[in-house]
Amino acid sequence: MRFTLVYDGKLKANGKPKHKQQIRRVLHEQLAELWKEAPDGLRVPGDNLCRRLGAWRFFPLASSLRDETVEISIIMLRPGLGAGCLIGHGGDIDNRLKTLFDSFRVPQDPAELPARDTPAAGENPLFCLLEDDRLITSLSVVTDRLLDPRMQSPDVVKLFIQVQVRKNQRIGGNMVGRLA
Repeated sequence: MRFTLVYDGKLKANGKPKHKQQIRRVLHEQLAELWKEAPDGLRVPGDNLCRRLGAWRFFPLASSLRDETVEISIIMLRPGLGAGCLIGHGGDIDNRLKTLFDSFRVPQDPAELPARDTPAAGENPLFCLLEDDRLITSLSVVTDRLLDPRMQSPDVVKLFIQVQVRKNQRIGGNMVGRLA
């Protein structure tokens, strides 16, 4: 399965739980739309894949329980930077990418969620891209300048996130290849 997610907003280096949850909610809307087109057998998120955490139920699109891995290619547009510039006013990209990867995945414990945050209508379950960011097997990031004069805060980005979910073939306990 191949698709593209878009994120347009703040992406902070070393983002706090509230910031990561805000990104999760933006991506949830797109993943929920994608899930509507899933094959009939997958239309209802199975409870065996949902993770409960407090008032929340999180459903990952890609899961190790289904022997899936994910390849990600990101175009990151940022204000005030020329092509190929990795460090700028909004922080270097590695800590910003860590914030993004944390928002891709299902939170592992309550400390990863904002205090007193509860699901809104349509967020039960909250769709996440990944069960765990260890499922990412390939990553490509290209940075370039964001030429939108309305978006000049150094924390602002426009991301085009191309995702390829692959089903792994296993024989016994060993992964032997990938299926498209």
